[in-house]
Amino acid sequence: MAAGAAEPYGREGLPLDEARRRVLSAITPLNQSVTVPLNEALGRVSAEAVLATDPVPGFRASIMDGYALGQTHPPTMGDRWMLKGRASAGRPFNGKLSAGECIRILTGAPLPEGAGWILPQELISVNNNQIQLNQEASDRPWIRAADEECQPGDPLMVTGQRLGPADLARLASCGVAQLTVRRKPRIGLLISGDELVPPGAPRPPGTIWESNGTLLETMLQTLGQEVHERRVVADQPDALRVTLSDLADCCDVVVSTGGVSAGDSDWIRPLVAELGSVNFWKLFLRPGRPFAFGALRDGVPFFGLPGNPVAAAVTGLQLLWPALQVLEGQSEPEQFPRIQVELADPLARRPGRPELARARLETSRDGALAARVDGSQASSRIGSLQGADLLLELPADAGDLKPGDRVWAQLIRGRLF
Repeated sequence: MAAGAAEPYGREGLPLDEARRRVLSAITPLNQSVTVPLNEALGRVSAEAVLATDPVPGFRASIMDGYALGQTHPPTMGDRWMLKGRASAGRPFNGKLSAGECIRILTGAPLPEGAGWILPQELISVNNNQIQLNQEASDRPWIRAADEECQPGDPLMVTGQRLGPADLARLASCGVAQLTVRRKPRIGLLISGDELVPPGAPRPPGTIWESNGTLLETMLQTLGQEVHERRVVADQPDALRVTLSDLADCCDVVVSTGGVSAGDSDWIRPLVAELGSVNFWKLFLRPGRPFAFGALRDGVPFFGLPGNPVAAAVTGLQLLWPALQVLEGQSEPEQFPRIQVELADPLARRPGRPELARARLETSRDGALAARVDGSQASSRIGSLQGADLLLELPADAGDLKPGDRVWAQLIRGRLF
């Protein structure tokens, strides 16, 4: 949609759910992949399925330290067996057990032929080469099956799966040493503004130290994404046009912050319309109303985030992050878990737009999950992100809220701020 065209979704802006639907329907996954060692695959997306080739562990093994018996039925208190040898992990007993025979066995050791029951060592007394069961035993044999982890042909990993430590450990246990994974998207980050100076530099009157670049790049790193190019450009249309074109040439997705509203110096949206197309701009959301989505040359996706840092972070989490997951080939974009919490503090609010308010997660005296909102929720105040565990989902028609009121919240604890 060209700048200035009619807005089919109304003056208030696009609802967040509809905006997410439009964004994800417009994203085409990258089709490039690379092969990496297993220890470099954490957080990557699998490019192909992996099937087990062998049973794992491949032999019956003892679950505990004890004695392996030459029988498959539960023993009775007072029974005795002749001790024939010993087995430990990596050092099997090379022989066969008959009825009335046993071996000393340690956790993880393979069972010899003829063994079908393990007795815990705590239940046994030993006299020379003979053991005796002195207490009643469980009806559990305490044996790990040869195919407990997997059988040949079992799926170990599916295409489009984001890989975590347990995924990689299971693959390693099944003999997999390297994986084919999707290439990570190259993100181009453009920060625009005449008022921006680098952190640590002298700050003339009317200027601010640039922080959105640091906020967005490190936030994306925390989410497993990488910024390929980062540029800070003044609000000059020619310089912005060149930068947008350059980033579209070397990156898979271009993200800007600032310059997407309707002010005299907001050049980003009309430039995107000139270089490609604008799918929508403006969200029915607080914070984050000025937001643009579209495409640059050759269909490179473009995300125009607001200039206020909190609004940029919040809209980035809601719309950019799921799009990056799809772009990387993840079959199902991850979302933050939603929980119900009660407010620990009053929250002054006027109805109008849905809001994602930042809060810390606490536990009330009766054990309920509680949300504490500290200080101003202004979209310019980065401090409202510090220590934030939750994004409170406040409906458009909600007015002032009081302690004890229950609301839904997105749980971002441990992932971000």
